[in-house]
Amino acid sequence: MFLSIMNGTFLWISMAVPLLFDLKDEKYTCPTQALKFVTEIKLLWDKLVGLTTDGVPAMCGKKSGLVGMVREKMREENCAGELTVYHCIIHQEALCAKALKMEHVMTTVTQVVNFIRAKGLNHRQFKSFLEECGSEYADVPYHTEVRWLSRGKVLNRCFELREEICQFLETKGKDTAELREQKFLCELAFLCDISSHLDALNLQLQGRGRIITDMYAAVRAFKTKLCLWENQMLQGNPCHFPCCQSIKAQISTAVFPCAQFAEKLSVLAAEFSRRFADFDAQKCKFELLSNPFAVDVENAPTNIQMELIELQCNDTLKSKYDDAVGAAQFPRFIPDTMPQLRTQAAQMLSMFGSTYLCEQLFSSMKMTKTTYRRRLTDEHLRSILRISSAQSLSPDIDELASKKRCQVSGLGTSD
Repeated sequence: MFLSIMNGTFLWISMAVPLLFDLKDEKYTCPTQALKFVTEIKLLWDKLVGLTTDGVPAMCGKKSGLVGMVREKMREENCAGELTVYHCIIHQEALCAKALKMEHVMTTVTQVVNFIRAKGLNHRQFKSFLEECGSEYADVPYHTEVRWLSRGKVLNRCFELREEICQFLETKGKDTAELREQKFLCELAFLCDISSHLDALNLQLQGRGRIITDMYAAVRAFKTKLCLWENQMLQGNPCHFPCCQSIKAQISTAVFPCAQFAEKLSVLAAEFSRRFADFDAQKCKFELLSNPFAVDVENAPTNIQMELIELQCNDTLKSKYDDAVGAAQFPRFIPDTMPQLRTQAAQMLSMFGSTYLCEQLFSSMKMTKTTYRRRLTDEHLRSILRISSAQSLSPDIDELASKKRCQVSGLGTSD
Protein backbone atom coordinates (compact mmCIF):
# COMPACT_ATOMS: atom_id res chain seq x y z
CA MET A 1 0.00 0.00 0.00
CA PHE A 2 1.20 3.51 -0.82
CA LEU A 3 0.03 6.75 0.79
CA SER A 4 0.10 10.18 -0.84
CA ILE A 5 0.51 12.99 1.70
CA MET A 6 0.27 16.67 0.78
CA ASN A 7 2.49 19.36 2.36
CA GLY A 8 3.96 16.87 4.84
CA THR A 9 1.28 17.76 7.39
CA PHE A 10 -1.36 15.17 6.48
CA LEU A 11 -3.46 17.81 4.76
CA TRP A 12 -5.03 15.12 2.57
CA ILE A 13 -4.12 11.49 2.04
CA SER A 14 -4.88 8.88 -0.63
CA MET A 15 -4.21 5.16 -0.81
CA ALA A 16 -3.10 2.91 -3.66
CA VAL A 17 -3.60 -0.77 -2.84
CA PRO A 18 -3.27 -3.63 -5.36
CA LEU A 19 -3.82 -7.30 -4.48
CA LEU A 20 -0.28 -8.53 -5.07
CA PHE A 21 -0.75 -11.79 -3.19
CA ASP A 22 -3.51 -14.00 -1.85
CA LEU A 23 -3.43 -15.61 1.56
CA LYS A 24 -5.95 -18.21 2.72
CA ASP A 25 -6.03 -16.96 6.32
CA GLU A 26 -8.70 -14.24 6.42
CA LYS A 27 -6.87 -12.51 9.29
CA TYR A 28 -4.04 -11.62 6.93
CA THR A 29 -5.89 -10.58 3.80
CA CYS A 30 -4.76 -7.44 2.02
CA PRO A 31 -7.82 -5.30 2.99
CA THR A 32 -7.42 -6.16 6.67
CA GLN A 33 -3.71 -5.38 6.61
CA ALA A 34 -4.34 -2.05 4.87
CA LEU A 35 -6.81 -0.93 7.55
CA LYS A 36 -4.49 -2.12 10.29
CA PHE A 37 -1.59 -0.14 8.82
CA VAL A 38 -3.58 3.11 8.62
CA THR A 39 -4.64 2.66 12.25
CA GLU A 40 -1.10 1.88 13.45
CA ILE A 41 0.42 5.04 11.98
CA LYS A 42 -2.49 7.06 13.40
CA LEU A 43 -3.72 8.67 10.19
CA LEU A 44 -6.95 10.65 10.40
CA TRP A 45 -9.70 8.93 8.42
CA ASP A 46 -11.45 12.22 7.65
CA LYS A 47 -8.37 13.24 5.64
CA LEU A 48 -8.70 10.28 3.27
CA VAL A 49 -9.98 11.47 -0.11
CA GLY A 50 -8.89 8.83 -2.64
CA LEU A 51 -8.52 5.06 -2.95
CA THR A 52 -7.05 3.38 -6.03
CA THR A 53 -7.19 -0.41 -6.46
CA ASP A 54 -6.56 -2.95 -9.20
CA GLY A 55 -10.28 -3.71 -9.45
CA VAL A 56 -10.31 -7.29 -8.15
CA PRO A 57 -13.34 -8.38 -6.04
CA ALA A 58 -11.24 -8.57 -2.86
CA MET A 59 -10.58 -4.86 -3.28
CA CYS A 60 -13.92 -3.56 -4.58
CA GLY A 61 -16.40 -5.67 -2.59
CA LYS A 62 -19.06 -3.56 -0.84
CA LYS A 63 -18.83 -5.56 2.39
CA SER A 64 -15.72 -7.71 2.64
CA GLY A 65 -13.67 -5.78 0.06
CA LEU A 66 -11.26 -2.98 0.90
CA VAL A 67 -13.52 -0.27 -0.55
CA GLY A 68 -16.48 -1.39 1.56
CA MET A 69 -14.36 -1.75 4.69
CA VAL A 70 -12.81 1.71 4.28
CA ARG A 71 -16.19 3.36 3.74
CA GLU A 72 -17.60 1.56 6.78
CA LYS A 73 -14.63 2.73 8.85
CA MET A 74 -15.15 6.31 7.67
CA ARG A 75 -18.82 6.11 8.69
CA GLU A 76 -17.80 4.85 12.12
CA GLU A 77 -15.41 7.79 12.46
CA ASN A 78 -18.18 10.21 11.34
CA CYS A 79 -16.10 11.47 8.41
CA ALA A 80 -17.87 14.18 6.44
CA GLY A 81 -15.63 13.97 3.37
CA GLU A 82 -16.35 11.93 0.25
CA LEU A 83 -14.13 9.00 -0.70
CA THR A 84 -13.32 8.84 -4.43
CA VAL A 85 -12.54 5.31 -5.64
CA TYR A 86 -10.65 4.61 -8.85
CA HIS A 87 -9.72 1.49 -10.77
CA CYS A 88 -6.02 1.69 -11.75
CA ILE A 89 -5.77 3.46 -15.13
CA ILE A 90 -3.00 1.15 -16.38
CA HIS A 91 -5.02 -1.97 -15.58
CA GLN A 92 -8.09 -0.48 -17.24
CA GLU A 93 -6.12 0.30 -20.39
CA ALA A 94 -4.81 -3.27 -20.56
CA LEU A 95 -8.33 -4.68 -20.13
CA CYS A 96 -9.71 -2.48 -22.92
CA ALA A 97 -7.57 -4.34 -25.46
CA LYS A 98 -9.55 -7.53 -24.81
CA ALA A 99 -12.60 -5.88 -26.41
CA LEU A 100 -10.98 -6.39 -29.84
CA LYS A 101 -11.72 -10.14 -29.61
CA MET A 102 -8.77 -11.14 -31.78
CA GLU A 103 -7.48 -13.92 -29.55
CA HIS A 104 -7.43 -16.33 -32.50
CA VAL A 105 -4.68 -14.27 -34.13
CA MET A 106 -2.67 -14.04 -30.93
CA THR A 107 -3.11 -17.77 -30.31
CA THR A 108 -1.68 -18.65 -33.73
CA VAL A 109 1.26 -16.28 -33.24
CA THR A 110 1.94 -17.67 -29.76
CA GLN A 111 1.90 -21.25 -31.08
CA VAL A 112 4.40 -20.34 -33.80
CA VAL A 113 6.71 -18.55 -31.37
CA ASN A 114 6.51 -21.39 -28.84
CA PHE A 115 7.41 -23.94 -31.53
CA ILE A 116 10.50 -21.91 -32.40
CA ARG A 117 11.58 -20.98 -28.87
CA ALA A 118 10.47 -23.96 -26.76
CA LYS A 119 13.14 -26.36 -28.05
CA GLY A 120 16.77 -25.36 -28.13
CA LEU A 121 17.42 -27.10 -31.46
CA ASN A 122 14.57 -25.31 -33.24
CA HIS A 123 15.63 -22.01 -31.73
CA ARG A 124 19.27 -22.36 -32.83
CA GLN A 125 18.26 -23.50 -36.30
CA PHE A 126 15.84 -20.58 -36.67
CA LYS A 127 18.51 -18.05 -35.67
CA SER A 128 20.92 -19.64 -38.15
CA PHE A 129 18.21 -19.55 -40.81
CA LEU A 130 17.65 -15.81 -40.26
CA GLU A 131 21.39 -15.20 -40.45
CA GLU A 132 21.62 -17.09 -43.75
CA CYS A 133 18.70 -15.10 -45.15
CA GLY A 134 20.38 -11.83 -44.20
CA SER A 135 17.36 -10.84 -42.13
CA GLU A 136 17.27 -7.51 -40.32
CA TYR A 137 16.28 -9.35 -37.11
CA ALA A 138 18.15 -12.16 -35.40
CA ASP A 139 15.36 -13.73 -33.33
CA VAL A 140 11.71 -13.58 -32.18
CA PRO A 141 10.93 -12.69 -28.55
CA TYR A 142 8.78 -14.75 -26.21
CA HIS A 143 5.25 -13.60 -25.39
CA THR A 144 4.06 -13.61 -21.79
CA GLU A 145 0.79 -12.29 -20.39
CA VAL A 146 2.62 -11.05 -17.28
CA ARG A 147 4.62 -8.47 -19.21
CA TRP A 148 2.38 -5.67 -20.45
CA LEU A 149 4.48 -4.70 -23.45
CA SER A 150 5.57 -8.12 -24.73
CA ARG A 151 2.44 -8.58 -26.87
CA GLY A 152 3.19 -5.69 -29.22
CA LYS A 153 6.87 -6.62 -29.54
CA VAL A 154 6.07 -10.22 -30.44
CA LEU A 155 3.44 -9.21 -33.00
CA ASN A 156 5.73 -6.66 -34.64
CA ARG A 157 8.62 -9.09 -34.93
CA CYS A 158 6.42 -11.89 -36.29
CA PHE A 159 4.90 -9.54 -38.84
CA GLU A 160 8.32 -8.36 -40.03
CA LEU A 161 9.58 -11.96 -40.21
CA ARG A 162 6.39 -13.50 -41.58
CA GLU A 163 8.00 -14.79 -44.78
CA GLU A 164 11.09 -16.15 -43.03
CA ILE A 165 8.93 -17.84 -40.38
CA CYS A 166 6.81 -19.54 -43.04
CA GLN A 167 9.89 -20.79 -44.87
CA PHE A 168 11.41 -22.16 -41.66
CA LEU A 169 8.19 -23.91 -40.63
CA GLU A 170 7.95 -25.52 -44.07
CA THR A 171 11.44 -26.97 -43.63
CA LYS A 172 10.10 -28.54 -40.43
CA GLY A 173 7.10 -30.03 -42.23
CA LYS A 174 4.57 -27.65 -40.68
CA ASP A 175 1.44 -26.45 -42.48
CA THR A 176 1.68 -22.71 -43.19
CA ALA A 177 -1.55 -22.27 -45.13
CA GLU A 178 -3.17 -20.20 -42.37
CA LEU A 179 -0.12 -17.96 -42.02
CA ARG A 180 -0.23 -17.16 -45.74
CA GLU A 181 -3.97 -16.43 -45.94
CA GLN A 182 -4.79 -12.84 -46.85
CA LYS A 183 -7.43 -12.63 -44.14
CA PHE A 184 -4.99 -13.72 -41.44
CA LEU A 185 -2.28 -11.36 -42.67
CA CYS A 186 -4.71 -8.43 -42.63
CA GLU A 187 -5.82 -9.26 -39.09
CA LEU A 188 -2.22 -9.73 -37.97
CA ALA A 189 -1.27 -6.34 -39.44
CA PHE A 190 -4.19 -4.59 -37.72
CA LEU A 191 -3.53 -6.27 -34.37
CA CYS A 192 0.14 -5.40 -34.70
CA ASP A 193 -0.60 -1.70 -35.31
CA ILE A 194 -3.27 -1.26 -32.64
CA SER A 195 -1.09 -3.11 -30.10
CA SER A 196 1.73 -0.69 -30.87
CA HIS A 197 -0.58 2.26 -30.21
CA LEU A 198 -1.80 0.68 -26.96
CA ASP A 199 1.77 0.00 -25.87
CA ALA A 200 2.67 3.65 -26.49
CA LEU A 201 -0.24 4.72 -24.28
CA ASN A 202 0.81 2.20 -21.63
CA LEU A 203 4.30 3.70 -21.51
CA GLN A 204 2.80 7.19 -21.14
CA LEU A 205 0.85 6.05 -18.09
CA GLN A 206 3.81 4.42 -16.34
CA GLY A 207 6.54 6.04 -14.30
CA ARG A 208 7.00 8.03 -11.13
CA GLY A 209 5.57 11.49 -10.69
CA ARG A 210 2.59 10.91 -12.98
CA ILE A 211 -0.27 12.92 -11.50
CA ILE A 212 -3.82 11.77 -12.11
CA THR A 213 -4.74 14.70 -14.40
CA ASP A 214 -1.85 13.94 -16.78
CA MET A 215 -2.83 10.27 -16.95
CA TYR A 216 -6.46 11.14 -17.62
CA ALA A 217 -5.38 13.57 -20.36
CA ALA A 218 -3.39 10.78 -22.05
CA VAL A 219 -6.46 8.52 -22.02
CA ARG A 220 -8.70 11.28 -23.41
CA ALA A 221 -6.20 11.92 -26.19
CA PHE A 222 -6.17 8.23 -27.08
CA LYS A 223 -9.98 8.13 -27.22
CA THR A 224 -9.90 11.08 -29.63
CA LYS A 225 -7.31 9.27 -31.75
CA LEU A 226 -9.56 6.21 -31.90
CA CYS A 227 -12.37 8.31 -33.37
CA LEU A 228 -9.99 9.74 -35.97
CA TRP A 229 -8.64 6.30 -36.89
CA GLU A 230 -12.16 4.92 -37.22
CA ASN A 231 -13.18 7.64 -39.68
CA GLN A 232 -9.98 7.26 -41.68
CA MET A 233 -10.37 3.47 -41.79
CA LEU A 234 -13.92 3.83 -43.11
CA GLN A 235 -12.48 5.97 -45.90
CA GLY A 236 -9.94 3.25 -46.70
CA ASN A 237 -7.03 5.32 -45.42
CA PRO A 238 -5.06 3.50 -42.68
CA CYS A 239 -2.39 6.20 -42.67
CA HIS A 240 -1.56 5.71 -38.97
CA PHE A 241 -1.35 1.93 -39.31
CA PRO A 242 1.96 1.15 -41.09
CA CYS A 243 1.54 -2.64 -41.07
CA CYS A 244 -1.94 -2.31 -42.57
CA GLN A 245 -0.54 0.00 -45.24
CA SER A 246 2.14 -2.58 -46.05
CA ILE A 247 -0.38 -5.42 -46.45
CA LYS A 248 -2.86 -3.25 -48.32
CA ALA A 249 -0.18 -2.42 -50.89
CA GLN A 250 0.40 -6.14 -51.51
CA ILE A 251 -3.23 -7.20 -51.95
CA SER A 252 -6.29 -5.81 -53.66
CA THR A 253 -7.78 -2.73 -51.99
CA ALA A 254 -11.20 -4.32 -52.21
CA VAL A 255 -9.99 -7.33 -50.20
CA PHE A 256 -8.60 -5.30 -47.28
CA PRO A 257 -11.40 -5.24 -44.63
CA CYS A 258 -11.41 -1.54 -43.76
CA ALA A 259 -15.03 -1.61 -42.58
CA GLN A 260 -14.34 -4.57 -40.27
CA PHE A 261 -11.37 -2.84 -38.66
CA ALA A 262 -13.29 0.44 -38.34
CA GLU A 263 -15.94 -1.48 -36.38
CA LYS A 264 -13.28 -2.88 -34.06
CA LEU A 265 -11.93 0.62 -33.46
CA SER A 266 -15.46 1.74 -32.62
CA VAL A 267 -15.83 -1.14 -30.14
CA LEU A 268 -12.48 -0.26 -28.57
CA ALA A 269 -13.50 3.40 -28.21
CA ALA A 270 -16.77 2.36 -26.56
CA GLU A 271 -14.86 0.11 -24.15
CA PHE A 272 -12.56 2.99 -23.20
CA SER A 273 -15.58 5.20 -22.53
CA ARG A 274 -17.21 2.51 -20.40
CA ARG A 275 -14.18 1.65 -18.33
CA PHE A 276 -13.11 5.25 -17.74
CA ALA A 277 -16.57 6.54 -16.89
CA ASP A 278 -15.53 7.11 -13.26
CA PHE A 279 -12.71 9.37 -14.44
CA ASP A 280 -15.00 11.20 -16.87
CA ALA A 281 -17.29 12.01 -13.94
CA GLN A 282 -14.39 13.88 -12.31
CA LYS A 283 -13.48 15.84 -15.46
CA CYS A 284 -14.48 19.21 -14.00
CA LYS A 285 -12.32 18.67 -10.91
CA PHE A 286 -9.39 17.60 -13.06
CA GLU A 287 -9.68 20.76 -15.16
CA LEU A 288 -9.61 22.90 -12.01
CA LEU A 289 -6.12 21.53 -11.41
CA SER A 290 -4.77 21.15 -14.94
CA ASN A 291 -6.14 24.39 -16.48
CA PRO A 292 -8.12 26.52 -13.98
CA PHE A 293 -8.05 29.61 -16.24
CA ALA A 294 -10.07 27.83 -18.95
CA VAL A 295 -12.79 26.42 -16.68
CA ASP A 296 -16.31 27.75 -17.21
CA VAL A 297 -17.24 29.32 -13.88
CA GLU A 298 -20.91 28.44 -14.30
CA ASN A 299 -20.05 24.73 -14.49
CA ALA A 300 -17.76 24.83 -11.44
CA PRO A 301 -18.96 23.85 -7.93
CA THR A 302 -20.74 26.75 -6.25
CA ASN A 303 -18.39 26.79 -3.26
CA ILE A 304 -15.41 27.76 -5.44
CA GLN A 305 -17.06 29.98 -8.07
CA MET A 306 -16.16 33.28 -6.37
CA GLU A 307 -12.56 32.23 -5.80
CA LEU A 308 -12.31 30.92 -9.36
CA ILE A 309 -13.40 34.30 -10.74
CA GLU A 310 -10.75 36.05 -8.62
CA LEU A 311 -8.13 33.58 -9.83
CA GLN A 312 -8.98 33.98 -13.51
CA CYS A 313 -8.87 37.77 -13.18
CA ASN A 314 -5.50 37.80 -11.42
CA ASP A 315 -2.90 38.69 -14.06
CA THR A 316 0.02 37.84 -11.77
CA LEU A 317 -1.17 34.27 -11.24
CA LYS A 318 -2.01 34.01 -14.93
CA SER A 319 1.57 34.92 -15.87
CA LYS A 320 2.94 32.30 -13.44
CA TYR A 321 0.69 29.70 -15.01
CA ASP A 322 1.77 30.73 -18.52
CA ASP A 323 5.42 30.38 -17.49
CA ALA A 324 4.94 26.61 -17.61
CA VAL A 325 4.84 26.09 -13.87
CA GLY A 326 2.78 22.94 -14.37
CA ALA A 327 -0.27 21.49 -12.69
CA ALA A 328 1.81 19.91 -9.93
CA GLN A 329 3.49 23.20 -8.97
CA PHE A 330 0.91 25.89 -9.71
CA PRO A 331 -1.34 25.21 -6.65
CA ARG A 332 1.56 26.37 -4.46
CA PHE A 333 1.10 29.87 -5.87
CA ILE A 334 -2.61 30.02 -5.02
CA PRO A 335 -2.89 32.54 -2.13
CA ASP A 336 -4.43 31.81 1.25
CA THR A 337 -7.34 34.06 0.32
CA MET A 338 -8.56 31.22 -1.92
CA PRO A 339 -8.83 28.33 0.57
CA GLN A 340 -11.43 26.35 -1.40
CA LEU A 341 -9.27 26.29 -4.53
CA ARG A 342 -6.21 25.31 -2.50
CA THR A 343 -8.15 22.49 -0.88
CA GLN A 344 -9.49 21.26 -4.22
CA ALA A 345 -6.01 21.29 -5.77
CA ALA A 346 -4.45 19.51 -2.79
CA GLN A 347 -7.06 16.76 -2.92
CA MET A 348 -6.49 16.17 -6.64
CA LEU A 349 -2.71 16.15 -6.29
CA SER A 350 -2.87 13.60 -3.48
CA MET A 351 -4.81 11.06 -5.56
CA PHE A 352 -3.20 8.11 -7.29
CA GLY A 353 -4.14 7.38 -10.89
CA SER A 354 -2.66 3.89 -10.81
CA THR A 355 -1.07 1.28 -8.57
CA TYR A 356 2.20 1.51 -10.52
CA LEU A 357 4.29 2.45 -7.46
CA CYS A 358 2.95 -0.53 -5.50
CA GLU A 359 3.81 -2.97 -8.25
CA GLN A 360 7.21 -1.36 -8.73
CA LEU A 361 7.94 -1.82 -5.03
CA PHE A 362 6.77 -5.44 -5.22
CA SER A 363 9.21 -6.00 -8.11
CA SER A 364 11.99 -4.47 -6.00
CA MET A 365 11.13 -6.83 -3.17
CA LYS A 366 11.24 -9.85 -5.50
CA MET A 367 14.67 -8.80 -6.77
CA THR A 368 15.93 -8.23 -3.23
CA LYS A 369 14.45 -11.32 -1.60
CA THR A 370 15.97 -13.99 -3.82
CA THR A 371 16.44 -17.68 -3.05
CA TYR A 372 20.11 -16.94 -2.35
CA ARG A 373 19.37 -14.61 0.57
CA ARG A 374 18.14 -16.99 3.24
CA ARG A 375 19.14 -14.84 6.25
CA LEU A 376 17.32 -11.68 5.18
CA THR A 377 15.16 -10.65 8.15
CA ASP A 378 11.81 -8.89 7.90
CA GLU A 379 13.25 -5.78 9.55
CA HIS A 380 16.19 -5.68 7.14
CA LEU A 381 13.88 -6.17 4.15
CA ARG A 382 11.59 -3.41 5.42
CA SER A 383 14.55 -1.02 5.67
CA ILE A 384 15.74 -1.88 2.17
CA LEU A 385 12.27 -1.31 0.71
CA ARG A 386 11.93 2.04 2.48
CA ILE A 387 15.11 3.23 0.79
CA SER A 388 14.18 1.79 -2.61
CA SER A 389 10.72 3.40 -2.48
CA ALA A 390 12.07 6.89 -1.81
CA GLN A 391 11.22 8.95 -4.88
CA SER A 392 13.75 11.76 -4.36
CA LEU A 393 16.40 10.65 -1.91
CA SER A 394 20.04 11.56 -2.56
CA PRO A 395 22.41 10.46 0.22
CA ASP A 396 25.06 12.97 1.28
CA ILE A 397 28.07 10.67 1.13
CA ASP A 398 30.52 13.36 2.31
CA GLU A 399 28.40 14.12 5.37
CA LEU A 400 28.07 10.44 6.25
CA ALA A 401 31.80 9.83 5.77
CA SER A 402 32.76 12.84 7.92
CA LYS A 403 30.84 11.42 10.89
CA LYS A 404 32.44 7.99 10.66
CA ARG A 405 35.44 7.39 12.90
CA CYS A 406 37.63 5.11 10.85
CA GLN A 407 40.20 2.87 12.57
CA VAL A 408 43.40 3.07 10.54
CA SER A 409 45.87 0.29 11.22
CA GLY A 410 49.45 1.36 11.89
CA LEU A 411 51.80 0.80 9.01
CA GLY A 412 55.05 1.82 10.66
CA THR A 413 57.26 -0.46 12.75
CA SER A 414 57.92 0.21 16.40
CA ASP A 415 61.43 1.00 17.58
